[in-house]
Amino acid sequence: MRIENSFIPVEGVGETTERRLWREGVTTWEAFDPAVDVAGVGSTTADRIESFIAEALTRLDDGDAAYFDRTFPSGERWRLYENFREETCFFDIETTGLDEHRDRVTTVSFHRDGETTTLVAGDDLTADRLREQFADASLVATFNGARFDVPFLEASFGIDVDTPHLDLMYPCKRIGLSGGLKPIEKEIGIDRDRPDLSGRDAVRLWREYERGDADALDTLVSYNREDTENLRTLADVVSERLHEDVFVGAAAER
Repeated sequence: MRIENSFIPVEGVGETTERRLWREGVTTWEAFDPAVDVAGVGSTTADRIESFIAEALTRLDDGDAAYFDRTFPSGERWRLYENFREETCFFDIETTGLDEHRDRVTTVSFHRDGETTTLVAGDDLTADRLREQFADASLVATFNGARFDVPFLEASFGIDVDTPHLDLMYPCKRIGLSGGLKPIEKEIGIDRDRPDLSGRDAVRLWREYERGDADALDTLVSYNREDTENLRTLADVVSERLHEDVFVGAAAER
């Protein structure tokens, strides 16, 4: 589903009215005609829709993901993904524990445009390098990053991660995929090279590396990178399922 299929940011247009528009064949902004009678869309709402479309077309041309992040309901942020897929930065962190004020970030992996970069504590994991990774991303995507990865990075490095954020944990729940990342990966058929490793192992591997085991760092980095790269596949699957559930089903109800 693309942003251009959406009318829900408009004041006075909720899920029910948006579905009515789709059922009447108004499935894109281009198809909207204020003269067409749609239940729940009076003249005031039609004027608002026209104003929104005019503004949104310009913002979309400019690649202004932040505008749509502000205007879409938080539960509908997944709709930004298709438009900004190639400018999405997937990332995942590993830490020595769960307390952002006491524990350390050990590795951070970023995946974008088919390339993965991993920053390591004590080497190249710095505030400046983190800012570089986020700087030209239109969208960042994580799993449970709104509650964990982002605040941990902000507290640990004094940075602000203000790029529009798609936390995949929430759209996963919307399509019945609950629990942690790895059980969800297994449910949708994403394979791992080391399915035996967990977040607890990531802490252990870092401690072993600190004691001089270079192989432990290699394993940790590989684990972190796989977490991050799998987010791309998860985002593709989730956005496609929501497209079918939310948009295709409604549009077919004509």
